[in-house]
Amino acid sequence: MILAAMAAVLAAGPLLLALANLRYYVAPPPAVRVAAVSVLIPARNEEATIGAACAAVLANEGVDLELIVLDDHSADRTREILAAIGDPRLRVAGAPDLPPGWSGKQHACAHLATLASHELMVFVDADVRLSPDALSRMAGFMQRNDVGLASGFPRQIVRTWSEVLLLPLIQFLLLGYLPMALMRRSISPGFGAGCGQLFIARRAAYQRAGGHAAIRASLHDGIRLPRAFRAAGISTGLFDATDIAACRMYTNARDLWEGLTKNATEGMATVKALPIWTAILGVGQMLPLALLTIEPGVLSAAAVFASFGLRFLLAWRLRQPVVSALLHPVGVAALLVVQWAALIRAARGVPATWRGRAYQAYRG
Repeated sequence: MILAAMAAVLAAGPLLLALANLRYYVAPPPAVRVAAVSVLIPARNEEATIGAACAAVLANEGVDLELIVLDDHSADRTREILAAIGDPRLRVAGAPDLPPGWSGKQHACAHLATLASHELMVFVDADVRLSPDALSRMAGFMQRNDVGLASGFPRQIVRTWSEVLLLPLIQFLLLGYLPMALMRRSISPGFGAGCGQLFIARRAAYQRAGGHAAIRASLHDGIRLPRAFRAAGISTGLFDATDIAACRMYTNARDLWEGLTKNATEGMATVKALPIWTAILGVGQMLPLALLTIEPGVLSAAAVFASFGLRFLLAWRLRQPVVSALLHPVGVAALLVVQWAALIRAARGVPATWRGRAYQAYRG
């Protein structure tokens, strides 16, 4: 009975918080006036994605647009593909050599910011596809909100089983465990959150916060960049980018494992946090279904309803696959395996790898 009560509380809490958060987590509105926007894409060995990414950006309407792509020492056809685009709004630059103490993406984004001409800067990954109204609506968010940095979570395109199990959990954790009402009222770094795939920043705020140089060794700008802005006294915001952007983050289980474990130790996979997260997610999200079969009752049923109810709500609201919601306890178990593996790897001093570069765990 006590365990069932605990499961019910730990399952109902995220559901209730998500229902409250969905009032704030909405698509950005159209711009009230034409905005000038610099779109900045770091590209390292992106021959499979860069052409489509640039085409999507250049198809945007309702903004004064420049697109700058930084070729970060690509060893594939990235530079050749960019050279063939032939749009005067596109500028291609080469990345300087990576200095010691920097991660590749943060160095590329910091350099891109120095090349931008406009006050609004959009940092977008090469695997993101923007809709034709995305930039105008992101500018509209900045016009209506007094924030220095905002981030949107694109719709995640998932095809393999590993993607289906794990990637929808990103927004489950965001909406189920981050109190957005407090985030909007406070500039505490602890409420900083974002998606590294898609950021929009005001130039003055970016410079005041130190930009990507403030998180130069980080591998997880989705968390660290908003926290750097907030540490500088600058508000940050979130919007739902489901309808204006899409992303196929990983295409196979190996890349997914490498990508998620790379980021994990800057999120929940810390010595202090991970045991707590394991208890919260284990009891509130993995245990309810087992309890219902072992100890059927009102509390067990309530826990199952809350746990699965939240996932089905998000599947409907964010256009996620229903099968991911059906396999929710399995996905949470897989997530915890990823987190513990990352923590153990970091404790052993084994570096994370990404795009052919090796990085030790970030301690900032």
